[in-house]
Amino acid sequence: MNQHFIKNIQVMQVDITTLAVDAIVNAANSSLLGGGGVDGAIHKAAGPKLKEYCRSLGGCQTGKAKITPGFNLPARYVIHTVGPIWGKGDEEKLLSACYRNAMALAAEYACKCIAFPAISTGAYGYPADLAAMVAVQEIVRSLEEMNCQIEVILTCRSDDSCKYLHDALIQISGSNRPVQ
Repeated sequence: MNQHFIKNIQVMQVDITTLAVDAIVNAANSSLLGGGGVDGAIHKAAGPKLKEYCRSLGGCQTGKAKITPGFNLPARYVIHTVGPIWGKGDEEKLLSACYRNAMALAAEYACKCIAFPAISTGAYGYPADLAAMVAVQEIVRSLEEMNCQIEVILTCRSDDSCKYLHDALIQISGSNRPVQ
């Protein structure tokens, strides 16, 4: 994998709803109408207009992504993607599709910076260490294939989650130094 694109990725322990970026990604459920975890936090911070807008989208399938305005968020857009439920089959393929489709929408909407939460690692039960590797691999692959300079922030809420993401970046970069 191209070292150049690894440098576009950073890990931050931060509340994704506070980031003033072009797009944040919502680890949504298939209704897109809000739920728990990061999904609930994003809907709460964005305000009721987000739910109204999402109602018109007709939901979203696992692995797919849809984009909405950010409304009351500091982010311009919210890219909603539905991650796989661990144990239902094809989890890695579907999780990869979440990241790939979100990155494609970010490029289509000329986003210069996008922030991702850890998709599927909460209520959907995807092991956080495995999910971190899928996330980093697919983001780097997407950056390479699109040959774009989108800055990517991988957000985490715990020290463990940050460690998994840093470990994945180190492993994929082939370096034993932490990547900033």
